[in-house]
Amino acid sequence: MTMLPEKLLTGYRTFMAQRYANETMRYRQLAEQGQTPETLVIACCDSRAAPEIIFDTSPGEIFVIRNVANLVPPYEPDGEYHATSAALEFAVQSLKVKNIVVLGHGRCGGIKAALDTESKPLSPGDFIGKWMSLVAPAAEAVAANELMTPFERQTALERISIRYSLRNLRSFPCVDILEKKGRLTLHGAWFDISTGELWVMNPETGDFLRPDPELVDLQPGQ
Repeated sequence: MTMLPEKLLTGYRTFMAQRYANETMRYRQLAEQGQTPETLVIACCDSRAAPEIIFDTSPGEIFVIRNVANLVPPYEPDGEYHATSAALEFAVQSLKVKNIVVLGHGRCGGIKAALDTESKPLSPGDFIGKWMSLVAPAAEAVAANELMTPFERQTALERISIRYSLRNLRSFPCVDILEKKGRLTLHGAWFDISTGELWVMNPETGDFLRPDPELVDLQPGQ
């Protein structure tokens, strides 16, 4: 009987022989002293857009929340189950992160589903449909623009959803208070899977710009 898919077992053996062997002391320190990441990344669960790979981080450097379409729901202390809100609360209140990055990406399946008004639920629960209804007003407005190509609509909503999540982050009292005190900074970014380009949101204008190769400043791009 196979305990895990062979691909995963092979990957684990490589991890132990290479990365863990090279960073044994770091893993032991993290186990003994706990984690102290300075940045929370809220990303999509898409297998092609892993934050740890995109930002080339070491263990313990970033705290990651992943869900469909990297969405942050509004603050709703209603006694229901809120996985994203719970992880956000832990990162801000317990880990005391200094930065929050909402990381969107190109060709997002969740965003595509939000734009497809004729798509049928994948199950009776329609969990994806309910989740993506968070951006339904924006999706309807973008989908109605006949002058845009399907690719342009997709990219537009992917970036709008990042701004939406940033707005909802500020509806959480702990985030809003710390940001106003200068102890927490919010960022938006969008990753193009096909080219590897990272576009960063200008906090003042909301425009997405491409950093130069040295990441010194932001240069407008098309």
